[in-house]
Amino acid sequence: MTTLVGRLVDESRTLVSAEVALYKAKAGERVSAYKSAIVFFAIAGVLGLAALVALLVGLIMALATVLHPIWATLIVVGVVLLLAAVLGIVGKGRLAGPERSV
Repeated sequence: MTTLVGRLVDESRTLVSAEVALYKAKAGERVSAYKSAIVFFAIAGVLGLAALVALLVGLIMALATVLHPIWATLIVVGVVLLLAAVLGIVGKGRLAGPERSV
């Protein structure tokens, strides 16, 4: 009987170790998949930002044909800063969560 209990304990330890190793392997696989996805998202973000800068420069150049380049730059930068402020305020409101009515 003692031998059977000893074998049961040893096999239980082996099973637990195997399960832990399996979950570690699965977690490692997911982490490596997320790492490559993060790299692609970062590259996409940089390219998107570059496209936005090119678009804003193009808007300034288009307005510069009608206005003085300084005014064209100030108008485009002002509109972009206003948009950034509005988005920042909306984002701050979303962080606060829904308001409770009493």
